[in-house]
Amino acid sequence: MPDNTGTKRNSGMQRIASLPALSLVLCTLAATAQQPGHRPPHRIVDLTHPFNQRTVYWPTETGFQLLRGNNGVTEKGYYYAANRFAAAEHGGTHVDAPIHFYANRQTVDQIPLQRLVGEAVVVDVSKACAKDRDYQIGVGDLRRWEEQHERQLVDVIVLLYTGHGRHWPNRERYLGTAETGPEAVAKLHFPGLAPEAAKWLVEHRSIKSIGIDTPSIDYGQSQQFNSHVTLFQHNVPAFENVANLHLLPTAGATVVALPMKIGEGSGAPLRIIAMLSE
Repeated sequence: MPDNTGTKRNSGMQRIASLPALSLVLCTLAATAQQPGHRPPHRIVDLTHPFNQRTVYWPTETGFQLLRGNNGVTEKGYYYAANRFAAAEHGGTHVDAPIHFYANRQTVDQIPLQRLVGEAVVVDVSKACAKDRDYQIGVGDLRRWEEQHERQLVDVIVLLYTGHGRHWPNRERYLGTAETGPEAVAKLHFPGLAPEAAKWLVEHRSIKSIGIDTPSIDYGQSQQFNSHVTLFQHNVPAFENVANLHLLPTAGATVVALPMKIGEGSGAPLRIIAMLSE
């Protein structure tokens, strides 16, 4: 997600992948599954788009680059493969840290794990978004979910299912334009969270984090990115370009969303999964 000039910060960052946090979670899950009386998750759903040459990035950004390195049998007779990659923080399935749009707020490495793991609720606005690709998810949509489920949006990860993810990775259909560069930003069209709904969530509810199956929490035609600003002022991180939300129940799934732990990062690639019980 860009700043209000249509550009991304800290772009072109080159990182070496590391998965210690994911390993820790998986080990914990394995240990928990062995406890007496514990029933392991019936199914695990990957909510992450792959990072490759087709990964969708903001029009002002360079796409994902896999820089091929060693790949073959060494002089000592064993096979060895190792590559490098270069990527902007904000592209593909990723997390926006609060610092992205609000000064002196949490960077990626400072986001508490408690905000990245928890029960997910899926707010389905796909019918409205199918009629209007610039649809802004309002307070009424959120309250309707609460009324239907007889509970409030408290201590949960809110996932906004617009149905827009069906267009991935077709850039023109997903972003609203296949063009690149600063001029393309004005041509973006996709659904997002209305600023008044973001304000309602932080002032009247208490959520862990929020995610959406579009390129941005704010809708494509936003100029001030007020939903970002409001959420991030309160240190609520956002997940963007989330995949496969149509496979989740409206409540009850456990989400684990672990970003690359980039020190002082404003965002990072994200591996996000959902665990479903029978």
